[in-house]
Amino acid sequence: MTVIRGATTIACDSAEEIRAAVAELLGQIESRNALKRDEVLSIVFSSTSDIHSFYPAKAAREAGFASCSLFSAQEPEIDGSLALCIRVMIFVEKNITPHHVYLRGARILRKDLSQKFNIAIDGPAGSGKSTVAKLLANDYHILYLDTGAMYRACALAALRAGVDVTDEVQVCDLMRGLSLSVVYRDGVQHTMLGEEDVSAFLRSPEVSMAASTISRHMSVRMKMVEKQREIAGKMSCVLDGRDIGTFVLPDADFKFFLTASPEVRARRRFDELTAKGEKVDFETLKQEIAARDEQDSTRAFAPLKKADDAVLVDTSDMTIDQVLGTIKRKMQEKI
Repeated sequence: MTVIRGATTIACDSAEEIRAAVAELLGQIESRNALKRDEVLSIVFSSTSDIHSFYPAKAAREAGFASCSLFSAQEPEIDGSLALCIRVMIFVEKNITPHHVYLRGARILRKDLSQKFNIAIDGPAGSGKSTVAKLLANDYHILYLDTGAMYRACALAALRAGVDVTDEVQVCDLMRGLSLSVVYRDGVQHTMLGEEDVSAFLRSPEVSMAASTISRHMSVRMKMVEKQREIAGKMSCVLDGRDIGTFVLPDADFKFFLTASPEVRARRRFDELTAKGEKVDFETLKQEIAARDEQDSTRAFAPLKKADDAVLVDTSDMTIDQVLGTIKRKMQEKI
């Protein structure tokens, strides 16, 4: 069974207002969750103490929800609570990922769900930012844009073409003819070079180091940033990288900087690569991560650094669930 939540407000306490608001709210919940009427087991409403003229449950019945049980309750009066507000919980017999809906004035209750917003997560390699970004996107039902994969694809293209990633002229020439795109299938990002999906080739140490180097060039940065800003301007999304909060999306609604000790980060990357069947030496990997840290933090253009308004999270001694919980709590505090 799945529980879907929602809320809306009315302009005044009248039967007409309640009927319209309830019909709109249930209609949006039904549409966004691809529900069929016979899949709804029950609908439970609560309304603030300033609503008296009509039962929301009766409005739901009039809106066509006739095959499920309906219940309405009135909330106690609470100083400072949102006025003229109707809340709902819909119980559905199938297991789905719920899309909660907050409309009209009730949007203020859940800005994370009801308005377009962007989350910027920065940090060095192995800090856990990509894993957390994907989980946040899944929990909030928004887009995860893997910005690192875009730079890695540039690096892979350069390596395949025999381009010296330290040479600005060669790299600039490569960028002019580069066909790079991002495709989403079933909620998963696929990074394309031309018609080829290169997602599986982007996490090797060689590509990682080349990506750190090639991303220092202005021609690469600006081409990728233009694509990222375009996507973020159209929809709610989570972006992770090294300069998201400072350069790519300086006006992001939520900013976080994740870090961890070099030893912990090297161990995480070692475990990740060996789980994929790759043979890597831990000490070599640790040295490569240290070198990349130095490279990323000292580059002249958009270096790795914490934005002044970003929340610092040291993940060294935290599980992924603890990191995720910390970030979601900080977001709710800001809302």
